[in-house]
Amino acid sequence: MKKVLLTAINSQFIHSNLAVRYLKAYAKELDLQIKIREFSINDRLERIFEEIMYEKPDIVGFSCYIWNGEYVDKLSNLIKRVDENIQIFYGGPEVSFDCREVLLNSSADFLIEGEGEESFKEFLKWKLENGFDRKDLKIKGVYSKCQNQILYGGQREALDMNLLEFPYNEEDDLSNKIIYYEASRGCPFNCKYCLSSTIRGVRFLNPDRVKRELKFLADKKVKIVKFVDRTFNANPKFAMEIWKYLMELDTETVFHFEITADIVTEDEIELLKNAPKGRFQFEVGVQSTNNEVLKNVNRYIEFKDIKEIVMKLEEGKNINQHLDLIVGLPGEDFNSFKNSFNDVYSIGPEKLQIGFLKLLKGSSMREEAEKWGMSYSPYHPYEILRTKDISFEEISILKRVDSVVDKYYNTGKFDHIVEFLISDFETPFDFYYKLSEYFYHKGYFNRSISASEYYKVFLDFNKEILKKENDVLEEIVKFEYLKFNKKSWLPPFLTRLNVKEEEQAIKEKLKEENKFDKKLHLEKFSIDIDRYITKKEIVYKEMYHIFN
Repeated sequence: MKKVLLTAINSQFIHSNLAVRYLKAYAKELDLQIKIREFSINDRLERIFEEIMYEKPDIVGFSCYIWNGEYVDKLSNLIKRVDENIQIFYGGPEVSFDCREVLLNSSADFLIEGEGEESFKEFLKWKLENGFDRKDLKIKGVYSKCQNQILYGGQREALDMNLLEFPYNEEDDLSNKIIYYEASRGCPFNCKYCLSSTIRGVRFLNPDRVKRELKFLADKKVKIVKFVDRTFNANPKFAMEIWKYLMELDTETVFHFEITADIVTEDEIELLKNAPKGRFQFEVGVQSTNNEVLKNVNRYIEFKDIKEIVMKLEEGKNINQHLDLIVGLPGEDFNSFKNSFNDVYSIGPEKLQIGFLKLLKGSSMREEAEKWGMSYSPYHPYEILRTKDISFEEISILKRVDSVVDKYYNTGKFDHIVEFLISDFETPFDFYYKLSEYFYHKGYFNRSISASEYYKVFLDFNKEILKKENDVLEEIVKFEYLKFNKKSWLPPFLTRLNVKEEEQAIKEKLKEENKFDKKLHLEKFSIDIDRYITKKEIVYKEMYHIFN
């Protein structure tokens, strides 16, 4: 039996690949052995190559994205050097817009453009019927390299999503992975930097099917199900039906959605107020709060409308919201981005994610690069280098800001420290900028630093840059450290003040009140720590704090 190896090289180990699973499921009836192998770009190239060759495949398919293009090209070349008879095909968004050029300049024999399920199935059927060695096929959606010619079967029409096979089964090990799910394809908007703008219209799965499949994933105790839908709430009726169903499930699974905030309805807000805490995560693409910049990329929305909806959703304190900004948009200079950052920070989202514009193949943004004075990397992932509005040096500064924001804001492990220090700065951006410059000049971006050093940085920063004493800050740092680390040990730069007799007396009192638990940890502070923490914690006898 002929063997087809579908190969995914993900950006991280925790990620999974939905595309190869769709392909395998859609072609399951064919008399072929179809196997999936998943790796990450953090794996050694030699290891991936050896694993592929160990499978002894007749055909190898690669799922191609901006993060793995270099790996895929190198692996294809190595495969052909060992065995020219192994046929290779590419598919995915990275290769679907300049297909002829990709095929001519790679070791691939075939390329499947766009949605691949039906094209892949027909491609394999043709191979079975006409011989695996032949390449002179003409199938819709497929490019073929045959005797130095490129054959093309023409564009394939969009697939009815309800014809797709559910890509997961009982045998799949879905633990410790982000599991991706797709309830719709397409996007109603036309943002210039996004590939979804190249496909008109939105197609949906039948909602009853979506419920069944999500129940399967919840029953498998998947930790996170991440919807790949570009705008999950494009159809309010559909979104509300799925949300309501998930709210009623008895599950610990978290469901992550990309939504457009300004089209969220009052009915949706009322419904979502009753969602179990932590059941949903919303990713909201703000990109910029400069309305003129947004118009330059075909986003005709205003930040005040986004803010209003995000703040209403925040009232319930039950949904984690991740708000996105993009550096390098046309018309946005450094100061404009700084304002965007401060605007979004003022909302207090659970995560503030900074991305850097990527000029993707097929996007209209790439076509307008010259108009906006954009210079971008010709290599994957085609990231912006400079524009006529923002310099390379300024983008480099914002990359450093992104690093400290991701560590010190998005993890949620330093909130009270940041809140204490940030008041010394005119704006939140100024704080993160100054901290990132401190990191840069100390060389912390160029080496690994320990978990405890990330806390010590604040004490050094406060003394060296702000020229302030650390007596209060040290206690706040100690509080944050103990919340998220082993209570039995403190790093040398923090001082333990506990008195054994006092501890024992408090424990005896707790026992009398039936509040004692062996897992509780008592810590003494030199200040009334309750004054410096925003969320009320259990404090006992002023200076002692009980950590659960």
